[in-house]
Amino acid sequence: DWWWGRNEDKEAWFPASFVRLRVNQEELSENSSSTQGEEHEEDAGKNHHKHSESKHQMRTNVIQEIMNTERVYIKHLKDICEGYIRQCRKHTGMFTVAQLATIFGNIEDIYKFQRKFLKDLEKQYNKEEPHLSEIGSCFLQHQEGFAIYSEYCNNHPGACAELSNLMKQGRYRHFFEACRLLQQMIDIAIDGFLLTPVQKICKYPLQLAELLKY
Repeated sequence: DWWWGRNEDKEAWFPASFVRLRVNQEELSENSSSTQGEEHEEDAGKNHHKHSESKHQMRTNVIQEIMNTERVYIKHLKDICEGYIRQCRKHTGMFTVAQLATIFGNIEDIYKFQRKFLKDLEKQYNKEEPHLSEIGSCFLQHQEGFAIYSEYCNNHPGACAELSNLMKQGRYRHFFEACRLLQQMIDIAIDGFLLTPVQKICKYPLQLAELLKY
């Protein structure tokens, strides 16, 4: 078979086997660009999905940390009130009312407040999808209640001084250790337990700042 065609400036008959289909380079380029654009959009979609999943996971981590630390904190407060204060009040020969007020301050009020606060947190906590938990509203709802920590923190240096004086006597050291063992509390001295409310109120702003990021 012969085809009529042009090669540069000459026209002539060519064997069909010599003829090759000419590809439109512009069309090919456009098709290639279109394909690349679609791939880019697909990759962008995947990256956005991964980013959303990552933010959800980070928010979940922050919320779960808040919930877990709150539950542990309540346990510490319960141990202080039931393990130490209750036993101290039974031993009127060892402690005066004034001494107990100095050592423990208003920690029983804090315990009562925190139980209500945790109860409301649990209501807002979404177990199936933790990142959807709206626990920030609980902090706003109870913001005035946190003011009770001011009294406790102001009293804390005096509590440490009073406790330090008592601990110079062996019977007080043995008494407080017996209280800890009876309540099956973790191996922390009483002054360590009494420091937890001070640490807790300082930690809340850090936890909320992390929560606001996600």
